[in-house]
Amino acid sequence: MGNGIAGTGKRAAVLGSPIAHSLSPVLHRAAYEALGLTGWTYDRFEVDENGLAPFLEKLTGSGANWAGLSLTMPLKRAVIPLLDEIGDTAASVEAVNTVVFGEDGRRLGENTDIPGMIAALRERGVESVPRAAVLGAGATASSALAALARICAGEVTAYVRSRARAEEMRGWGARLGVEVTVADWADAPRALTAPLVIATTPAGATDGLAAAVPERPGTLFDVLYEPWPTPLAAAWAARGGRVLGGLDLLVHQAVLQVETMTGRAPAPLAAMRAAGEAALAARATGDTPRM
Repeated sequence: MGNGIAGTGKRAAVLGSPIAHSLSPVLHRAAYEALGLTGWTYDRFEVDENGLAPFLEKLTGSGANWAGLSLTMPLKRAVIPLLDEIGDTAASVEAVNTVVFGEDGRRLGENTDIPGMIAALRERGVESVPRAAVLGAGATASSALAALARICAGEVTAYVRSRARAEEMRGWGARLGVEVTVADWADAPRALTAPLVIATTPAGATDGLAAAVPERPGTLFDVLYEPWPTPLAAAWAARGGRVLGGLDLLVHQAVLQVETMTGRAPAPLAAMRAAGEAALAARATGDTPRM
């Protein structure tokens, strides 16, 4: 799906609402610099579901200057009817986080969250697990199930807060070929005994679980990157468990986006991670405004 253009100036951006917190510009700009893609720019735009179609129409009519878009909430599913084609991975979870504009103006959608999650785990030595737990539901949780379909040999237990969310997760499990058992959020401390725990909940939702981290925890993948570490991640690390955070996911999915949009591979993972870490450190100290 890459457009294969490396030497000419192109535009890309991240869309979402809210979007001011996004680290995507930091990561993609670091990649362009490391790859020597002078003239390439990456911006961010506050776009909600109602504004998405007009925004895409404007880009499509602006010629071949646009390479692609990164999409965050609430646009990952809203964009699907506006695309000409979506890849199999995106179709499997009905979520698109990457749009590439073809030479003919066609809009091509893909999902780099799922392979990004798998790549982040692989980087930390997690190739497969006998069972896993997912905290939360929604788009990120469905991506987690899709990733677990490839690396989990046994049962996945999803801990959710409502009956509607429970049915949603069962449905995704059936669709993705994952054996999913749904449990009530009140029983979430039990999740922490799984060899792999993927937390997909908003900031603060898992804070109360920090005291329940077992003596010998396995691997925690907490998809938040700000604030970081979360109380759960900090308690997990203190017990000697392996911890991955939202920056790990963000960097690995961004690597795939850069490769797809620019046609250049491999993307500079180390440079992108260093830029993300520096930006988060600057935010934490208040040295710079949010990028």
